Amino acid sequence: MTTNQGDPLDRLRSTVDELLDPPGCEWNRSQTHETLVTYLVEETFELVEAIEDGTAVDLREELGDVLYQVVLHAAIAERSGEGFGLDQVIADADDKTRRRHPHVFGSDHADGVDDIVRLWSEAKAREKASRKSAFDGVPLGLPALARAQKIESRRVSAKPEEQSGGCTPPALDEATTEAEWGLALLAEVDRAGTRGWDAERALRGAVRAREAALREAETAARETETAARETETAARETETAARETGTPQHEQK
Repeated sequence: MTTNQGDPLDRLRSTVDELLDPPGCEWNRSQTHETLVTYLVEETFELVEAIEDGTAVDLREELGDVLYQVVLHAAIAERSGEGFGLDQVIADADDKTRRRHPHVFGSDHADGVDDIVRLWSEAKAREKASRKSAFDGVPLGLPALARAQKIESRRVSAKPEEQSGGCTPPALDEATTEAEWGLALLAEVDRAGTRGWDAERALRGAVRAREAALREAETAARETETAARETETAARETETAARETGTPQHEQK
């Protein structure tokens, strides 16, 4: 299935082929798209963490882990008779990228970023013309804050003056039930969107900062406890030595 072993991508594809072809690896051979979802989600979030709070070495590693998942899923699809393999996945990605950048690969002209976004949106709309709702295609598996902002951005793009986001929510500190608090939180997420803020990224950053502070406090407390034990041990040893020699402690100082 591979042709150029000097190409790193072909080498990875060859490695995956060896894992999946007999005798291969029993664990890999037993996997399906569904059983690998957990690993794909985990690797994706590890990549996000590397981007937001890691080093270049971390980023390189996590990009490789996600790439491995792509190659593995494509190889499984090829062996399962799903009608495509890695070549088709790559070709489709290239074709889509070119279609959505007509100002680079076509005859359209773009004056600035806003125009580029408009052309991209129009190209995507043509591709997804069969969708019946502006909210089709928003993955149910997205984290809640990210999905909330995606839904709101679709609402804003689709004649917002004709749509209602629901009843007026209470303030966060006035909510009396979990459902009310959810509505209040959703309103806060909407407000973050109007400021151009990514709610999911903001919360990840806040949680990361809190965790770092908690870890620092945990380390400080452990060091204080260790120092106290060491001081106590030293005092006991001094007292023991004083008793054994009959020398008063104040004379040993």
